[in-house]
Amino acid sequence: MKQGMKMYVWLFAVNLFISAFTFGGGYIVVPMVRRFFVAKKHCFTEEDLVNMAAIAQSTPGAIAINLSALAGYKTAGIAGASISCIAAVIPPLVILTAVSAFYKIFISNTIIAAVLKGMEAGVAAIMVDLITDMCSLILKKKSWLLSAMIPLSFTANFILGINVAFILLFCCLLCILQVLYKRRKTK
Repeated sequence: MKQGMKMYVWLFAVNLFISAFTFGGGYIVVPMVRRFFVAKKHCFTEEDLVNMAAIAQSTPGAIAINLSALAGYKTAGIAGASISCIAAVIPPLVILTAVSAFYKIFISNTIIAAVLKGMEAGVAAIMVDLITDMCSLILKKKSWLLSAMIPLSFTANFILGINVAFILLFCCLLCILQVLYKRRKTK
């Protein structure tokens, strides 16, 4: 029980830290989860993380909260998921409460505006790092279909302006069809 309690305390602390220091959206959480859960504690693998990130993105709600719940569940079951969710919600709740209470002061302060611009640049760099990591994991699978989806999905969204939800649904459908084709071929 002592080991379990240590794990719960660690889950609470690490999710509180990740939530408090990741600005810029849900995908910024992924490198932090990788650092603490995969690299340091070895709670699960890189591939598990990629799968959890995909599930977190495709389920309703904030990606950061969904991913923390999945990481907590993978690490310590239902209790781990609950603890991780609570810890992940506390920092945004406190920060948004403070921002709401002092909105007029924040909106007109040039120093805060400069800090937010600096955060944008940092978040962009972290997102590029995440994208290169995800692409390298996909390319390691040596699947021509998955490898082709990367530039085609980018082109569909960035150049053709197709909604991301449609692109995701299409990619999921293609992967399902590939699995069904392989099953049929082996019978």
